[in-house]
Amino acid sequence: MKKRKVALSLLLGTAMLLSACGGSGGESGQGSSSQESSPAAENSEDAGEDAGAEEESSVADAGEEAGGSGGEVLTITIAKQLDENTGRYASGDDINNNPMTRLAEEKLGLKMETTLLGGDAGNYDTKLRLALTGSEDLPDVFPVYGTQMIADMIESGRAKDITDDIEQYMPERLKEVYDQYPATFYPLTKDGRTYGIACSPHLTEGQVMIIRQDWLDNLGLQAPTNMDEFEAVIKAFTEDDPDGNGQKDTYGFTYSGSDIYNTGWVADPVTLFSAYSGKNYPGSWQEDENGNLMYGSIHEGNKKALERIAQWHANGWLFQEAAATGAWDAMGQFTEGKAGIFIGRPWAIGSVADVTSVHPDAVIKAYPTLRQDNGDPTYQAAEVNDGWLMFNSEFEHMEEFFKYLDWLYDGAFGTGDFQYGYLQEYDYDIVNDEVVFDSTLFDPPVTDPFMPGKSTVMKNSPALNTTDDYVNVSGGKTPESGGEIRAAAAFETSPAMAEGYVIAGQHTEEQLPNMFNTAPTSTMQRSWEQLQTMEKQLYTNIIYGKESIDAFDKFVEDWKAQGGDQITQEVNEWYQSVK
Repeated sequence: MKKRKVALSLLLGTAMLLSACGGSGGESGQGSSSQESSPAAENSEDAGEDAGAEEESSVADAGEEAGGSGGEVLTITIAKQLDENTGRYASGDDINNNPMTRLAEEKLGLKMETTLLGGDAGNYDTKLRLALTGSEDLPDVFPVYGTQMIADMIESGRAKDITDDIEQYMPERLKEVYDQYPATFYPLTKDGRTYGIACSPHLTEGQVMIIRQDWLDNLGLQAPTNMDEFEAVIKAFTEDDPDGNGQKDTYGFTYSGSDIYNTGWVADPVTLFSAYSGKNYPGSWQEDENGNLMYGSIHEGNKKALERIAQWHANGWLFQEAAATGAWDAMGQFTEGKAGIFIGRPWAIGSVADVTSVHPDAVIKAYPTLRQDNGDPTYQAAEVNDGWLMFNSEFEHMEEFFKYLDWLYDGAFGTGDFQYGYLQEYDYDIVNDEVVFDSTLFDPPVTDPFMPGKSTVMKNSPALNTTDDYVNVSGGKTPESGGEIRAAAAFETSPAMAEGYVIAGQHTEEQLPNMFNTAPTSTMQRSWEQLQTMEKQLYTNIIYGKESIDAFDKFVEDWKAQGGDQITQEVNEWYQSVK
């Protein structure tokens, strides 16, 4: 008899919440940092061989025949980065022969054949560039992570124009998904024609303020809602011994300054800048009052933010090594029990849960990010896709590909073959008529299972807006789809994280996609790296007290004179062309 229990593994649960294509393309020169996913969500390369024992029955029972078995099989070739992460295969399986590839062949008559290119994002791009010269074969379908690479692919003539294919072959529900995010087509469009699609466009969960609730309680404080309250809390967390150990070994806020002070995922300080600059926060292009795009880092409001942050830094209320520390390591200051607040995506609550090994009585709670003094929200970067899919100009089977992609989306919609997940006993199990997502509670238990969603054309499973399931369940909806069942389980096993998702879902309007979303302009190609270096150095020097706040005005003048004004003109010429 199988055990009766619904549970959620943090490791698997967070993985199913991530955007579809992954990777960190740094080619666009847009000034915003690459979005990163949780290392906890980048599941282990290992998968238990015991998962393979009942594979044939799982595949055979997966649903009605969709057109493959007994007919002619069509092979579609795919490129992926060499470091793709699908878990450990059962004996005899590999990336091109596993439960998910066999199911696609059985159900759709499609054999998905993957070629692994390069060892990381940079090497992968090198391999794609070799394909442009003809020295490497270009697969039928390949992800691209940088807007410059997209432009080069289109210019080379090697990328397929799929404008008519989208209209003729893309299923209606996929058209509805893509129609919600028209800006994802901007870098793929030239002369009114479209040369690819975004990887699973959806609004990735926003960030929340994550606080040591026990420290607030110990000091009789409330969670801050604006900059003045924030200052009071971080001062108290530094000076008033919030952990009660009699030592001055804590401080208020940890963050990373290594990515133009805008990480976009965790240890993000951008809300502090947005408190004064609104939508014109560092590293992002947003509309000004005249409808033109402005680069946020030069906005006057950020000067005010720098002045205040510099004072906090001088007082020791902030992480002192922020400028030289990446986001994940900066967040680690919270895990080590040193910092009382950081800002990040809700899954990060699970990632810092080990703080209890340092402070056994630690309590973590999520809150909304700060408000501006006038009550308006602060803003943060929005990730709506991570990479794009392009197609070989000689590829002739877009109808079959779109059927395959729509089939994969059954997992996101909770319909068809994939109501709860892709394959029973791999990414979920049914135990005594209840759905289980924690593989250690499968019958039999599985350690590090093979992940079918990562063995597809996508790097991660296609997804819809990631907070909706949590908001729905918290509002009393009876869980039906796999996503809702996972959310309901999370409220039992990781309630603080689940509440974080709800808060993020209630504040989605505070997420702003970068409005400049195409290949670097001609002046960007020459000057952007220099301007970014200038910006990072200026912001850091002011925060660290090495330059006065008046240096900001000189920075803005130099930025404009050394290419910034010309870049702004070119950016707006492009923006008007797509508006």
